Amino acid sequence: MVKVEQVTAVEPSTLLEGPHWYAPNQSLYFCDIPECLIFRYDYKANKCYKAKIEGELNTKIGFIVPVEGKTNHFVVGLALRLAVISWDGVSPMAKVVKVLTEVDQDVKVTRFNDGKVDPRGRIFGGTMLSEEHGDIFTARKGTFYRYDHKSGKCAALKSKICISNGLTWDETRKIFYYIDTGDKDIKEYDYNPATGEISNERVLMNFLPAELGPDGMTIDTEGNLYMACFNAGKVLKINPNTKKIVQEIPIPGATQITSVAFGGPNLDELFVTTAQFDGRPAPAGGLFKVTGLGVKGTKMFDAKLD
Repeated sequence: MVKVEQVTAVEPSTLLEGPHWYAPNQSLYFCDIPECLIFRYDYKANKCYKAKIEGELNTKIGFIVPVEGKTNHFVVGLALRLAVISWDGVSPMAKVVKVLTEVDQDVKVTRFNDGKVDPRGRIFGGTMLSEEHGDIFTARKGTFYRYDHKSGKCAALKSKICISNGLTWDETRKIFYYIDTGDKDIKEYDYNPATGEISNERVLMNFLPAELGPDGMTIDTEGNLYMACFNAGKVLKINPNTKKIVQEIPIPGATQITSVAFGGPNLDELFVTTAQFDGRPAPAGGLFKVTGLGVKGTKMFDAKLD
């Protein structure tokens, strides 16, 4: 039986985003973009730790992913930079180790939003208009990128993005799924694991004229997608083969659902991040856990930098 519960060890915050399950220490990492915070939820201890980044106290953080082979090192989307930080997961302050690259230099009013690592360790992430510069739902100033650690550069994969959001890979079918919230759909691409190239764009599902905003996304081992629905208070389970919604998972007390990630010792628990804009009371803005789905998620990957 499906059960949804708030993870009370995590205090509700403004905009929790980008959950990433890290198996080596059984922890969930995520961020609060406008509050410029990174978090680690220690699953076994049921404790949550948070930190700011030294010298970047007011810099928005779009995502956080671990670095392969480097304990306590992470890549973060830091405004328009991809930066490597050092954080022990407990201290209230992290430090920037180095900046990998900076994007959108011809625009300069955008910021990184959602980002993830593909099965070969490449960083994929996109930008959007930063909130202080105008209406994020009408501007199309963002770009979707793939970072190549060998060249140290970002390749632009798609331009004129509204809000770059959910992304995930089906390794078996060699498919990449992507959400631009402004398009109100899920797109799919052919994915070349050897090169990281994506091609042959097509719309998998369209959610117009619904008011929900397609947001973060993940995938289970059976190839089903799980999509966070901003302003709709639920997560949708979607079968991409039939293009049908096969399950709706309401998140009680939260309307603004931002992202999802499988975690737990068996990768069978779905963590759900939420927001509390417009003065919405707790538990909005909290972290939730869904159990009893009867499925397992796919492994999340660490960024390769060497």
